[in-house]
Amino acid sequence: MTAQLPEGWGIAPIGSVARVVGGGTPPSHDPDNFAPVGNGVPWVTPADLSGYRSQSISRGARDLSETGLARCGATLMPKGTVLFSSRAPIGYVAIAANEISTNQGFKSFVLPAEIDPRFVYWQLKHLKPEAEAIATGTTFKELSGAAAATLPLRIAPLPEQTRIADQLDSLLARIQACQDRLEAIPALLKRFRQAVLNSAVSGTLIDVEGGRGAAAWERTTVGAIARDVRYGTSKKCTYASTGHGVLRIPNIAQHGTIDLTDLKRADFDAKEVDKLALQEGDLLVIRSNGSLELVGACSVVTTAEAGLLFAGYLMRLRIDQTKALPAFVRICLSTSRQRELIERTAKSTSGVNNLNAEELRSLPLSLPTVGEQIAIVKRVEALLGLAARIERRHAAAASNALRLTPLTLAKAFRGELVPQDPSDESASALLARIAAQRDAPTDTTSASTPRRGRSPRAPKETAAMTKSRQDDDVMGQPYLAGHLRRIGTPASAEALFKVAELPVADFYKQLAWEVDQGHVKDNQATLEPGHAAG
Repeated sequence: MTAQLPEGWGIAPIGSVARVVGGGTPPSHDPDNFAPVGNGVPWVTPADLSGYRSQSISRGARDLSETGLARCGATLMPKGTVLFSSRAPIGYVAIAANEISTNQGFKSFVLPAEIDPRFVYWQLKHLKPEAEAIATGTTFKELSGAAAATLPLRIAPLPEQTRIADQLDSLLARIQACQDRLEAIPALLKRFRQAVLNSAVSGTLIDVEGGRGAAAWERTTVGAIARDVRYGTSKKCTYASTGHGVLRIPNIAQHGTIDLTDLKRADFDAKEVDKLALQEGDLLVIRSNGSLELVGACSVVTTAEAGLLFAGYLMRLRIDQTKALPAFVRICLSTSRQRELIERTAKSTSGVNNLNAEELRSLPLSLPTVGEQIAIVKRVEALLGLAARIERRHAAAASNALRLTPLTLAKAFRGELVPQDPSDESASALLARIAAQRDAPTDTTSASTPRRGRSPRAPKETAAMTKSRQDDDVMGQPYLAGHLRRIGTPASAEALFKVAELPVADFYKQLAWEVDQGHVKDNQATLEPGHAAG
């Protein structure tokens, strides 16, 4: 996000505004730890937010019992808490619709009344790249409580927060609806293409003078109209610049075309070239693959591929073109009924599905006259060409639609989405009130639910702050770890803040750096010197 703030806005580390709460460790498989869903303590894991579309969440797939809540050390957080997944993956966001607890895959933010949870929800979606950038770890990246607390929260006056959140709720719901409709188009195009192919062999795709229909077509087989069926070469091919080009399964593109962008080569003698060279009108059929839906898929060789050779997982089907057009045979092999027969024949439990030459020869065909075949192929190509044009337009529209959400969020947090009201209380006054509330004594005698304790946070800055993170003994040094060693026991972030003499923003940045470097160990509730703090 840009450094410039709109008039009346402020910016602060989220930990100076919200209470940062880590989740509990997973409970054991003891059934006493769980309760029937809807009758226990709501428990959320990152998996519950995978593919989750709603803004708020009331519970995940499992509920904890009171026993399980106590055992896993989770905090029961209030309604309105913003849940933020901090690992595997980072960046899932939801708002608690009721009291809720989470596993250790979250760093959640309990907000004061002066902050609209929806405003933070949308901003955290915008801050996902920043969160990922400060995460650490080798096996997987994780955002610590101290690091999460440093995320820079832009704060607008409360009425403006609500106006922005309302507008984002509306706009982004419409954007999502647009994306949902765009996502449905590929499946519709697939159904359209299949309907065209099926109609082509039913005799209903074109009108034929005299009323001749598919019932009068000649019943035959692939073998009866084939001049040659041959397997390809097993010779190892490379991306060498010399030798004969060899078509492989990756070159058999969708919708009956051939893609030459990934062409390999090998050296062959004249006899091998004569035996395996392709001619215009040949059909290349995939005969073996782990994916059943690819077995039997075929493409028609054009003048651009004539003279190339083909690999062993393909078969070359050379058609007697006085009996059938290669393009019409390809259409026949691609219909739903023919695909069912091919897949039933090729299916294997070994993981590799195969269609051999004799099985290909035995596949049934119904052939109209060559003149009718020409008309049918022409009509099919026109309709499939229309589908291809729609597909290209869809790809461009889908790409543009994906940019709408981040652009809208960026505009919102630049203060450009809704009008500002000069009469709104400024963010600086709002932040001062939040700081005063955080400093006020709290009554802890009424706590009845198990809690893990607060994640690192700092109280309001005072005039006693005499240090800066730019000081030589602070920047790049285990400054806070040194204070923790002098304290002698694990300390809360509040206690460390009081002796550190750093401004709140510098404190958070220094703490996050020292945790990352191993100088300070973040225990969620307390801090202590880490392994690198000697």
